[in-house]
Amino acid sequence: MTEKLRKKLITALKIIVSAVLIYFIFTKIELKDVLQTLKKGDPLYLFLALLFFVLSKVLSAFRTNLYFHQIGAKISQLSNLKLYLLGMFYNLFLPGGIGGDAYKGFVIQKEYQPGTKKVVSSLLLDRLSGMLLLFVYACVLALLSKNEFFQSFYWLILMAIPLSVVAFWFINKAFFTTTLPVFWKSVGFSAFVQLAQLVCVLFILKSLSVELDQIEYLFVFLVSSIVSVIPLTIGGIGSREVTFLYGAKWLGLDESTSIGISFTFFLITALTSLFGIIHHFKKPKLESVD
Repeated sequence: MTEKLRKKLITALKIIVSAVLIYFIFTKIELKDVLQTLKKGDPLYLFLALLFFVLSKVLSAFRTNLYFHQIGAKISQLSNLKLYLLGMFYNLFLPGGIGGDAYKGFVIQKEYQPGTKKVVSSLLLDRLSGMLLLFVYACVLALLSKNEFFQSFYWLILMAIPLSVVAFWFINKAFFTTTLPVFWKSVGFSAFVQLAQLVCVLFILKSLSVELDQIEYLFVFLVSSIVSVIPLTIGGIGSREVTFLYGAKWLGLDESTSIGISFTFFLITALTSLFGIIHHFKKPKLESVD
């Protein structure tokens, strides 16, 4: 099997998985109920949600550049932002054939030649750093929640927070010594990235007039964000919604509202990512800094 055919098959499989998951969701809930929920959206709160989502992506790009600079790829922040936006576009609209991370890695290696292993490691750590904070914030929200589902695991959840951070530090120290000096800076950026996304979802909740169980909805969002990183679907479509669906069932939340939140977040993601098409037709020229 050629590499080109393999990529096409992977893309086709992701499309099929996404379609099956979306179909499955709407066998469990009524589409009209979800649409009714979305119709209640307040434009002002949705605009604020969009702003905080964009902020989260800008901060995420800064975090990525920390790793690039550490491995010797001294790309400017503006060039990196353009490259990051193009990567978002590729991740969502051109999946399988050329993923956003793969493209960024290719460009950085071609331009600065820090070594393929270092580039791959920096991109992997960038993702893992984000997932660490998703996990930490999910644990914090679980501790703050009054839902009975979390009460039996209170001390386990509490212990999981410092243990996860320490474990991630040791992984960095053992396998990624080149980027270890920026460990705490990357964690700090990740904290602000995920906080901005939580505020984004909080405004989505406000736009849909959801006043009850906000902590639980935010918790489900964080779990869905972790699940959506697994490359089984197109841009996380389907996997995020299924997580919202079952999260709502386990925590006693409204299922139509949960799916409405998920779809709204996806639309904001898609709208932002679409602007990357500008750099698809005119590839950004990378500028360096001293």
